[in-house]
Amino acid sequence: MDKYPDQKRAVQYLYPPIEPFDQRILDVGQGHRIYVEQCGNPNGVPVVVLHGGPGGGCSPAMRRYFDPTVYRVILFDQRGCGRSRPYASVEDNTTWHLVSDIETIRRTFDIEQWMVFGGSWGATLSLLYAQAHPDRVMHLILRGVFLMTQSELDWFYGGGAGKFWPETWARFANLIPENEHGNMIQAYHKRLFSGNMTEEIRYGRAWSAWENALASIHSNGSTGESPGEYARAFARLENHYFINDGFLEFDGQILANMGRISHIPGVIVQGRYDMICPPSSAWKLSELWPMSELKMVRNAGHALSEPGISAELVRAMDRIAEQVT
Repeated sequence: MDKYPDQKRAVQYLYPPIEPFDQRILDVGQGHRIYVEQCGNPNGVPVVVLHGGPGGGCSPAMRRYFDPTVYRVILFDQRGCGRSRPYASVEDNTTWHLVSDIETIRRTFDIEQWMVFGGSWGATLSLLYAQAHPDRVMHLILRGVFLMTQSELDWFYGGGAGKFWPETWARFANLIPENEHGNMIQAYHKRLFSGNMTEEIRYGRAWSAWENALASIHSNGSTGESPGEYARAFARLENHYFINDGFLEFDGQILANMGRISHIPGVIVQGRYDMICPPSSAWKLSELWPMSELKMVRNAGHALSEPGISAELVRAMDRIAEQVT
């Protein structure tokens, strides 16, 4: 009998909540200290979970996609996020610092190889980490693929997604003078880093609200107001990465380097109606990755919590567990 007979009720098929058996603050250099936790089976198959954003953070819900008798699950808050310190700092905070931090965690826990599980920006970071350290990755599990390309940024911050959500886009865009609409990332950067805390919180909330409103296929285009400190931190970190093109060497770098990880098996779970990270990126990735399996989920958007997305991710991890145990 199918363990997942009804994707609309898939949340109930997540594994029960579990508590970490290890929590620590790890000094990774340049004044940064990151929060790291381990849960599940201490002797199990190691899997590191990379959260989205940039600027998000790990949460207890992320532990529930893995059979705790099989997997040793490692979660952490990336630089400037969540319980990591200094909070919201963009100093010495680049993609390559994060890739180095992942390696520091692996070495600290004396792990030879592990699986990498990431969604949205976490999928971006998963791919870049794997391309930098292909010998350390045994499997990639990606959700809501974002390839850190200019075309993707143009879609979300240049009005593409706004054509589907015109009233929501108007709330985001109307805070900016019309003569600055040609580069919304730059316009928000100016205000998110103005040095005026009130202004930074106002624009941080607007930046975060635009993204949050489009995360779920069931959204009505509006969200509750995020706490000011969190919204400011999330927006500043995300904007910092996007205005610097993800700190990549060239546009399209991930797809150009797929040959480095063509031997690594992977699963791509993508919402068919993902407004934040459109499915074309997942499709392009799968076309260049012979060892990948693309699962396009109907009636699903971007969020990890979408029922169809949750069902496919748990199914994927259970299937992999059968192969490795």
